[in-house]
Amino acid sequence: MNILAVIPARGGSKRIPRKNVRIMCGKPLILYSIENAAELKSDYDVDIAVSTDDEELALIAGDRGVDIVERGEELSADNITLDPVIYDALCKMEKRKDKTYDVVITMQATSPTLKPETLKNAIKYFVDGGYDTVISVVNKPHLSWTKKDGKIVKNYEKRLNSQELPANYLETGGFVIAKRSVVTKDTRIGENVSVFETSPQEAVDIDTDEDWINAEAILGRKKILFRCVGERKLGMGHIYRCLSIAYKLVGHELLFVTDTKSEMGIERLRESFFPMKVVSDDAEYEEVLREYCPDIIVNDVLNTTEEFISLERKYTKRIVNFEDIGKGAALADVVINALYENHPGKTGNVREGSDYYFIRDEFLEQKPKEFSEECRNVVIMFGGSDPVDLTGKLVRVCSELHGAMPECEFHFITGFGYLKKDDLHDIPEKNIFIHNDVKRVSTFMKKADLAVTSQGRTIYELASMGVPAVVLAQNERETEHVFAGIHNGFINLGLGENIDEESIGKTMKWLAETPNVRREMRAAELKHSLAKGQQRVIDLILEN
Repeated sequence: MNILAVIPARGGSKRIPRKNVRIMCGKPLILYSIENAAELKSDYDVDIAVSTDDEELALIAGDRGVDIVERGEELSADNITLDPVIYDALCKMEKRKDKTYDVVITMQATSPTLKPETLKNAIKYFVDGGYDTVISVVNKPHLSWTKKDGKIVKNYEKRLNSQELPANYLETGGFVIAKRSVVTKDTRIGENVSVFETSPQEAVDIDTDEDWINAEAILGRKKILFRCVGERKLGMGHIYRCLSIAYKLVGHELLFVTDTKSEMGIERLRESFFPMKVVSDDAEYEEVLREYCPDIIVNDVLNTTEEFISLERKYTKRIVNFEDIGKGAALADVVINALYENHPGKTGNVREGSDYYFIRDEFLEQKPKEFSEECRNVVIMFGGSDPVDLTGKLVRVCSELHGAMPECEFHFITGFGYLKKDDLHDIPEKNIFIHNDVKRVSTFMKKADLAVTSQGRTIYELASMGVPAVVLAQNERETEHVFAGIHNGFINLGLGENIDEESIGKTMKWLAETPNVRREMRAAELKHSLAKGQQRVIDLILEN
């Protein structure tokens, strides 16, 4: 079967001047169609012709070894349709090659997002169906209106949701596949016509600036795999961070991978509706890597091994790790350690400190409350799981404090993974209130004059809100998080299990009664500009 692929490309363009030769994601726009057509040569006998009136376009296409068909002035005007242009190219190529083609494919230069496998599937559909013509389309059912006899009238009988509406196929510029026998100077459409549906991502036809921006976004799309864990002992911070990052990567293809032990993480990921895989060992993980072939892997799994990173390196070009102080960290492209600084054994690929904290969106829009001389509101929170039950210890502390601080409210924020949440209840007579799995903790922080928290990521969120805090570490690893010091606005009491309730209560009472200290702590917190950390992290992941 002899195929002629014709790519019509004029030099003039009023909406986007010189669009066919302009660089899109590193190469002239016209090259995307030329390269797609060239992919057909592995399966078919294909000649490729660019019909153009422009010298620069001819030079670009000619460098790629395709035939150039000079388009006369009479076929280059704005009001000329493609039918006579394609017929002109067909006749000239048949004469030049001394052959008769069986199939003619029109491929617009303005369809850079079309994938070669889609084009190949469309040709197979055309051949198997015995069609005269197959046109690329995108299905966009919508309630629509038109003008008839001077009046606006509806194009539907009954208002329905879009998924219930009948198909509404819109032509794309991707391709028109036609038998040679139906191609004339007036048409390429035979009697037996069908359509081949493409995805909206492949249906972009560059006609406006908005189309160009959309196409560049699609072509720059990355396949990003998040490998993360979330279980009671480790907490849920790894899952929440990856979800926060994923929400900022709109337009990219994302996949979450976690392990069977991460029951809490699995539950949260399912609620997010992101694609997810659960693996039991490295062998199953490798199968996921082999099938998905990610452009980027983001690891949020604590200490990695050299073997683990070497396995990932077989299937990706870029690896970004969070809070990794294992031996595998040296093999990653970037390690982002917002919580650790000057850790022994770190290499030149480490980016550390508060400049690289990825703060959640809710804290970007909230403003710190005005400083209050009186301490009337205390927020207490120990993460998603609180494995050593510091919450229970603080409930007892606050019960005792009520007598000395009768005007103060104590608001406890517990995570959905906290095992004893059903045992806790409000104690209104002591101004103790329990809030489980809240959706916006910033709302509670904004009202707080003081906080008690663990030594994880919450310290950055409190700092962004200017809330002085007493810090109790959940485990030995947390004690290495250097941000939670007095120089940044925190009174750090060390490992929470080792601190007696009386000492915690005295510290809270002293701070509540010493506004000048709380004011200085607040100033130390607010000196940090955490808002820019988001973009720094995104740029590191995408290698911008």
